[in-house]
Amino acid sequence: MPVHDAPQQRDIAMRPARRLPEPRAMLTAPQPEAVEAGLEILRAGGNALDAVIGCALAQGVVDPMMCGLGGLGVLQLHDPVSGRHEVWDGLSTCPAAARPEMFAARFRGECPDGYGYILSDHANELGHEAVTVPGILAALSAAHGEAGRLPWADLFEPAIATARAGWLVRPHVAAMFHLDEAPHGRLPYARKLGFSEAGRALYCRPDGSPKRLGDTVRNPSLADTLALIARDGAQAFYRGDIAAGIAADMAAHGGLLTRADLQHFRPRKLAPLSVTYRGWTIAVPPPPAGGIFVAQMLRILERFDLVALGHNSPAYMAVAAEAMRIAGSDRDEHIGDPDFTRPPLAMLLGDAHADAAAAQIRAGTRASLTRLPEPAHTTTISCVDGDGMVVSLTHTLGLPSGVMPKGLGFMLNGAMNWYDPRPGRAGSIAPGKRRFSSMTPTIVFDGPRAVATLGAPGGAWIGIAVTQALLNLLDWGMGMQEAAAAPRFSATSDVIDLSNRIPRAAQAGLQAMGYATKRSPLSHAFAAVHGITMWDGRLEGGADPQRDGYVGSL
Repeated sequence: MPVHDAPQQRDIAMRPARRLPEPRAMLTAPQPEAVEAGLEILRAGGNALDAVIGCALAQGVVDPMMCGLGGLGVLQLHDPVSGRHEVWDGLSTCPAAARPEMFAARFRGECPDGYGYILSDHANELGHEAVTVPGILAALSAAHGEAGRLPWADLFEPAIATARAGWLVRPHVAAMFHLDEAPHGRLPYARKLGFSEAGRALYCRPDGSPKRLGDTVRNPSLADTLALIARDGAQAFYRGDIAAGIAADMAAHGGLLTRADLQHFRPRKLAPLSVTYRGWTIAVPPPPAGGIFVAQMLRILERFDLVALGHNSPAYMAVAAEAMRIAGSDRDEHIGDPDFTRPPLAMLLGDAHADAAAAQIRAGTRASLTRLPEPAHTTTISCVDGDGMVVSLTHTLGLPSGVMPKGLGFMLNGAMNWYDPRPGRAGSIAPGKRRFSSMTPTIVFDGPRAVATLGAPGGAWIGIAVTQALLNLLDWGMGMQEAAAAPRFSATSDVIDLSNRIPRAAQAGLQAMGYATKRSPLSHAFAAVHGITMWDGRLEGGADPQRDGYVGSL
């Protein structure tokens, strides 16, 4: 907090107070057009779930390399009126034609940043073999069928209008369009934008280069697709004309995904995974989503007086970094699709395991983790409505595959890149299998009352960022905006990564303790937290400055 001298304090005190009405509903997301879509639906009488669905549909229009109808995601919903509290798992599955050995001969190694696997022909990230069964639309439809308020078709109107009228390429979209992931063993995004005729027409300039900041994108084909789903429901995507178009394109180009895969896909309604932290209850999605990572870190960190260490001090960062590494190592060893490998949640979240981890940290034993940060190919939404319903959604394309079936206007995911091409491993390919995802839309409770919700895009950094934001809220008493924007650090490898606003003296302190460090050039780094607090019933939102969105309220 800034310290004002006495004259400044007197001047402030003499000004007439400006009393703004308290917001009754709030939504935050990384895209301004999507926030507008969600607010429009709230104004029309929709509840938080309706608003999140409308926002997500708009995100698929204006952030087409991050998310969309061809993607996957996880949604958490709490409704104090009905008592409903559930997680909708819309994570994708391997097509039935997938086989554990299908990519083995083409395997060349793991991506250097730990996010995916390198094939000689990159077929697991670009093209039709890369596509898994999209799950996000099925999850949104199923959730709406149980808890939505407005008619399904009404939720599509803002996204359809934006697709027809067009939108401007924003800074983060421009950065993704021009992203070159060659240093990580993956292809530049220009290859994915230009892979299909539709992608070249929509997202590239006449010279074939990706569109740039301020260029306009209009997508009437996507508007038509959205209108069809609005009229006929999600069945149009999974069983109707859209499914037929996807399946025909796959069959013509050697893809794995079939019409039967689409017809047989079902989202899952699950109970949240909950842990306590200093008297609060933290509800996160269970495996194969990423809530276990956040939950385990909180169980370990609860055993330390973090405030006494000092915010982002060398000692504070060292303790948190060790918790990150322990939780990351346990995740890699134990967490996969529960249908294939049952996760030992009671052990991982039990007192004995947390006590042992804390004792290890206090003894100065260093954990080792060879995996490095994953890139951010994801987006998020959090919303609270006037009746107290809380909804948080994170969804993604995984990696965009570049595949855009003719006339449909959207890109399909490239999530086969997440599966290990080597047979016999926890993450190996198998028909119907889901892979671990870091996505973790989160809700915090004080007794029965929800008091905060947050989520983040950002690959393996999601759990890192959500946990630090939770510590900022619950240990340090920060507001949501301050908690989302505060400098972060990351330990998803044997190096502690620091955002550029972590003081250099603190970095020197870590180095003096024997830690290897790396400074990011970014002022705001390591995922992008967006969230809302509801302390004493008053809504306060936060939007990470590294993205283009904001907090909207009514």
